[in-house]
Parts: sequence; C-alpha cells; structure tokens
Amino acid sequence: MSNHIAVIGAGIVGLATACELGKRGHRVTVLEKEDKIADHQTGNNSGVIHSGLYYTPGSLKAKFAAAGAESMRAFASEHDVTVDICGKLVVATSESQRGRLQNLLERGQANGVPCRLISAAEAKEFEPHVNAVAALRVESTGIVDYRGVCQKLRELIVEQGGEVLLGQEVRAIRSFRDRVVIKTATKEISADNLVNCAGLHSDRIARLAGTNPSVRIIPFRGEYFELTPAAQHLVRGLIYPVPDPAFPFLGVHFTRMFDGTVHAGPNAVFALAREGYSWSRINIGDVIDSARWPGLWRLGKRFWRTGLDETARSLSKRKFLASLNELIPELQLDQITPTHAGVRAQAMRRDGSLVDDFHIERGHRQIHVLNAPSPAATAALEIGRSIADELAGVAA
Repeated sequence: MSNHIAVIGAGIVGLATACELGKRGHRVTVLEKEDKIADHQTGNNSGVIHSGLYYTPGSLKAKFAAAGAESMRAFASEHDVTVDICGKLVVATSESQRGRLQNLLERGQANGVPCRLISAAEAKEFEPHVNAVAALRVESTGIVDYRGVCQKLRELIVEQGGEVLLGQEVRAIRSFRDRVVIKTATKEISADNLVNCAGLHSDRIARLAGTNPSVRIIPFRGEYFELTPAAQHLVRGLIYPVPDPAFPFLGVHFTRMFDGTVHAGPNAVFALAREGYSWSRINIGDVIDSARWPGLWRLGKRFWRTGLDETARSLSKRKFLASLNELIPELQLDQITPTHAGVRAQAMRRDGSLVDDFHIERGHRQIHVLNAPSPAATAALEIGRSIADELAGVAA
C-alpha cells in the first residue's frame, strides 16, 4: 500500500529514510528548515564510518553500525561517492588501559567487528609516531564524504517522485484519525504518516506534534583542530584513544581526511544554543529549555569535574594539545590550528542519564527519532530500512 509520508529533517538519517520509503513506492515529502541539506550534525561530523566496536551487544547502535559500515561503503562505491576503508587504531597509552582495551576487543568480537589486539611494535608499523603500549586494529573503519552521500540520496528521492523542500521550518503539526497535517510558514502538507528526523530539534518537533517525549535534547559542542601541513606526516590514518566507560563520548582522536589534512578532536562542552557552534553563539531560549530539564542538573552534579576539564580544554589550546600528546607526543603547539565545530544532539532522561542507544518514540501516525548521534551517519541506511519496515507493518 502506497502512502504519502512527510519526513522532517534533511540530514543523513532523514534523507536515508525518505529514500528507502521512496524505493518502496511511497510518495515522500522532506521538509528542511535550512536552505541546504546536511547542514548540522551530518555536515559537521568527522566523516568516519564506524565499525560498531564500542556499542553494547544487542543494542540498536551495535546492530545498525555493523550493518551500516557495510551498506554505507556499498552505497558510496555504487554511486561514486568518495570512500576509503582505511582501518583504525584504538590505542592504549598506559598499562592501566590494557584491561579496558581487552574489554573493547571482546565487545567488538561480540558485535561481529573485524578487530584484533596488536603489540606496541605492530601499532608503530601502522602509525610510526603513536604512543602505545598495545592497540586494537579495526579493519572495517573508514572515512566517507557524508555530504556527498546526502546529495546522492536527495537525487534518488527526486528521481523516485519525491520532494526535498528547503527553507520550510515546521510551525505546527496536527494529527487526525486518517492523516497528519504539517504547516510551515508557506505550506501545508497533508500526509498519511510523519517521520521526525529533526536532530537537534527532534524533541521540539515531537512536542509540536502533540506527544510528550520522555527525553530532552541537550546540545554538546565538539571542537576540532587541524594539523598544519608540516605536521600531517605524524598521522597516517585514524587514531583513537581507549574510551572512558564512565564518559559517553569517545575522546579526542585523529582523522586523516581525503585531501590529506588531519583533523584532531572533538572535545565535548555544553553548547549555549542548539546550533551553538562557538562560545559566542548564545540562544537564551535554548539555554532556558535545557536548564528547565531536571536531568541536566543531575548530570552536572555527577560530572561537574569532567565538565570543567572539557571547558578548560575548549578555552585553552595548550590543554587541548596535552590531550592530543597522549596519542602523538611529538605534536607541537604551533602545529595545530582551530577548524570547524559540530553540535551533538544528545538525548537525556529526567534522571540525568544520557541515552546511550538510538531512541525512537511513536505517536498516532508518527515516528520520532529522538536520539541519533554518532554512529547514526554510519547507520543511516539501516535506520531508514528499519523505519520503513515499521511503517509497512503499520500499513499492513
């Protein structure tokens, strides 16, 4: 049965979902508030295709990332989008990290990720300048042009008879027994179903649609540095630290891009706007919205020291360098320069816990994707298939 489905958000998850729905014969309208696609999380991430190494076995992240690494690589290759499956190192820089590295190996193996433990000498063969006592080599990790993927998805949606409408910020949503009506400043769309992939504003869209989501989006900014041309030889591929299990982010890492440049980061600081790409970007309404959520204060009480450390690293180039030197000791202060930043749409519960897995809630004729940070870009095609399957089941 063919339906008209409205998708809010033209990031990679929204476009992948719309493309999959169009492929199955549905008429699709994508509504995006910006004047271009992939303008926020998708367009400002590290470009990495994640393997599924880090995620709890059996979780949606583990399932979709492992499958997504394959499907994203295949999609990019099929459609001539730049992709390089270069593999990566996850590096233990001290003996105290060996146990966590072993745990990560076991988790990766449980998730079907091709990874192996290697010695410090073997790590040096991949990355001669790395500081390591041991490392994991993960072969399925790579980099891809996610903006290029989004552009191709948009072309496919249009070829299928769908629409991608830009500059269409959603102002109102009303659900009826047999349809959902979405209003923007200039249009009114009547659809059989609504899929909310609005990322940084997904919880607001859910509330606008009449649902009461159990989570709130709290924005965290991740800032990057770029190595100067004289230092680019220090990094051959992708180098990651062993993540701290008590901290929900992966830590600063090195990524060699397609053009030979090397990006280092990100950190993780509370952003003062949902689209707060710098300290000077402040939206009082966004700050109040976050401050009214009790979970933010509970999180702050537990992780205030980590928050201070991350803020200090944001404000001090020297402190940022110190974290990078744990992986590459030779890197000097004059060899890094600030580059872009991204904002992560992190869902948080009332108790202050950060939602670890992808999180989807439902309303009448509505699906709301309320937590899709990394590895959502990697997993986007799989998320799209899952949503299309669910809508097919509803229609049946």
